[in-house]
Amino acid sequence: MNWAGLYAVLSGVNRHSTAIGRIWLSVIFIFRIMVLVVAAESVWGDEKSAFTCNTQQPGCNSVCYDHFFPISHIRLWALQLILVTTPALLVAMHVAYQQHQEKKLLLMTGHGDAKHLEEVKKHKMRIAGSLWWTYVCSVVFRLLFEAVFMYLFYMIYPGYQMVRLVKCEAYPCPNTVDCFVSRPTEKTIFTVFMLVTSSVCIVLNMAELVYLVVRACARRSRHNSNPSSGKSSFYGHKLSSEYKQNEINQLLTEQDGSLKDMLRRNPSLQEKGDRCSAC
Repeated sequence: MNWAGLYAVLSGVNRHSTAIGRIWLSVIFIFRIMVLVVAAESVWGDEKSAFTCNTQQPGCNSVCYDHFFPISHIRLWALQLILVTTPALLVAMHVAYQQHQEKKLLLMTGHGDAKHLEEVKKHKMRIAGSLWWTYVCSVVFRLLFEAVFMYLFYMIYPGYQMVRLVKCEAYPCPNTVDCFVSRPTEKTIFTVFMLVTSSVCIVLNMAELVYLVVRACARRSRHNSNPSSGKSSFYGHKLSSEYKQNEINQLLTEQDGSLKDMLRRNPSLQEKGDRCSAC
């Protein structure tokens, strides 16, 4: 499978994720996909050919292997990683849709030059509104997929351990035969490691979900408190402006009254004023 293509797609989502989401994506690719591609595939590469039973009966080995190992660890992990990372594509599609709408708006307003369109493509989307719901749904689906696959591993391989010896009596085996598994200890170590990383991803998803909910509640509380404060500040500004205007009007009235008193006391000033107005 081309894991590089999946990484290229999810890297675009990483730019619009939270800090916890970036940590989750790093854990997915470093501790799960790289371990699966580099080491785990070589460990399970010969699981069918190295599974031997102490009988020469044709078909007994294949029937016993299918009975005890209905699905390979590698294929189950690959399916798990695909389904766990698929919800992130919902966020990528939502972001692409919002960017398309912004580009259409820029074109309608006459700002559709290459520079503005490139800025729309590069800037980080705020996780709010409908994008918040899409992001939360993707995190919930990731949690569900991780939990379901943990349960599947427990049901298929009880105790998450690879046994060294299994006893098989399925047809066409002539009787109860002993079958031996290759590298059981190494496979057990890899299984436990992958399950631990899966548990870490579950914890990160839960932490991110709590962070998103708390952040949305805090944003809503600020939004509810800002209109009242803004309204009071508006009225305060309005009252202060009216108060200043009243003070100015009062000063003008006092100056007008003092000027009339001066003219009344000095008639010569009034005559000069009349001459100036006549000129």
